[in-house]
Amino acid sequence: MSETPVPSDEDERLRELDELGALNVLVEPAFQAVAELAAYVCRTPIALVNFPERGRQYFKGHVGTSATDMDRRVRFCPYTVETRRLLEVTDALADPRFRDDPAVTGEPYVRFYAGAPLISSRGHALGVVCVFDHRPRRLAPAQHQALDTLAVCATALLELRHHSDQAEKVIVRLRELEKLKHQFLRTVNHELRTPLTSIRSYVQMLQDGGLDEGTEQRFLEVIDRNSERILGLIDELLLMASLIARTAAFHPERTDLSALARAAVEAATVKAWNVSHTLVLDAPAEVTVWADTKRIRQVLAQLLDNAVKFTPSGGTVEVSVHGDPAPTVEVRDTGIGITPEALEHVFDDFYRAPEAEERAIGGTGLGLPIVARIARMHGGTVDIDSRPGQGTRVRLTFPRPPLISGQAAGKADDVVVS
Repeated sequence: MSETPVPSDEDERLRELDELGALNVLVEPAFQAVAELAAYVCRTPIALVNFPERGRQYFKGHVGTSATDMDRRVRFCPYTVETRRLLEVTDALADPRFRDDPAVTGEPYVRFYAGAPLISSRGHALGVVCVFDHRPRRLAPAQHQALDTLAVCATALLELRHHSDQAEKVIVRLRELEKLKHQFLRTVNHELRTPLTSIRSYVQMLQDGGLDEGTEQRFLEVIDRNSERILGLIDELLLMASLIARTAAFHPERTDLSALARAAVEAATVKAWNVSHTLVLDAPAEVTVWADTKRIRQVLAQLLDNAVKFTPSGGTVEVSVHGDPAPTVEVRDTGIGITPEALEHVFDDFYRAPEAEERAIGGTGLGLPIVARIARMHGGTVDIDSRPGQGTRVRLTFPRPPLISGQAAGKADDVVVS
């Protein structure tokens, strides 16, 4: 038995079949209609719209057989794909290429075959519109033309269906983005208006006068705190804009991830104390990483801010750093957790989980998207595990930097702030 032919562009052809989803659904009405029309025009008992893959051939339309696929060793359609032109075999038993073919020597005992290739817009022969008969015969020129035309139609159906599916996905995504945009505008409006309204009220009372020195000092502290909140929001928006535009400065250097984590925990101590959280750091004396120090500080600040905000009063936030198998920092909390539905979207720009909206937890929905973009900037990864009511773990991993001769492992450093 001769070998089944394989076209020179087989890898690219199979890749396009996969992209077009040609093998996802076996039989479809439109392709079934093409097969039925091919059988009618050519007056044959069997007709297929067939897509050969590596080991099998899959039918999207079939007449005269209940099967939905067959072995690649049935060589008629693979030959058509390889030659990229209409192939007619008038008598398979008299043709040395096919006389020992499984479909000739056994069921369905093929004697006649004619097939036209489906040539895609990229130039690959994706499949075949073909007909079979149990007796030797020839097609008329008009029937040849009809097979070629049906192959063109089948190709167009395949590509148009793919483009329609892609367009539908784009439409859905645009609707999601529109929804996120409105949500973002509402969030930013609230995040800006609330502190601005507070500042305006306290400034007005200070201008009216008549306040004792202690009250004036408390009002000034509130004004300062709300000013910092506004500046933080503006910084977050500008950072996100620069990351999206890929204009954010990036200056990696050999630095100590443990030291950065320790500084981030110290910076978050006051905020944790205010809500009675226990803040725990577990880190070796030194874990060397090749990173932009400023960007890592921003990432850790975002992760700790989220952990504190989404953990009810009296909870625990743990930060741990590991050097093996790669530089890694983890932030765990005992907070409200994230539902599986929301977890799929936490890295989407401006996305805020329903729980955050319901509990009126402040934020713009930019924290985790910023973390993810900065992680990718470093060639690292960020993973999240979370369950509602059981807290959240965020793991950030970086590529290992080149080793320094004589570098020694540091001693573990445990810090607890209650």
